[in-house]
Amino acid sequence: MAQKITTSLAIAAALSSALAAAAVSPAQAGGKEKCYGVALKGQNDCAAGAGTTCAATSKVDYQGNAWKLVDQGTCTTTQTPLGPGSLTPIKRPA
Repeated sequence: MAQKITTSLAIAAALSSALAAAAVSPAQAGGKEKCYGVALKGQNDCAAGAGTTCAATSKVDYQGNAWKLVDQGTCTTTQTPLGPGSLTPIKRPA
């Protein structure tokens, strides 16, 4: 009996994880996506990496680990003086 409960719990946890991963964020539902490396200093939307906390905390222009919400499909074509935006964090010169 205990093994059936354990197996059932494991299956429920796996299904829950799969459903959470498939969920669409409010930003994506609104036609937006996170674009790294395009925000000006202090104008990021969130997640600016080490030494920062959240929105408006990026330390330099086009910080590679800070993102800004942009229209869906425009991130990688957005050009900055340091190169295009990215859908994932990127390394930028300090």
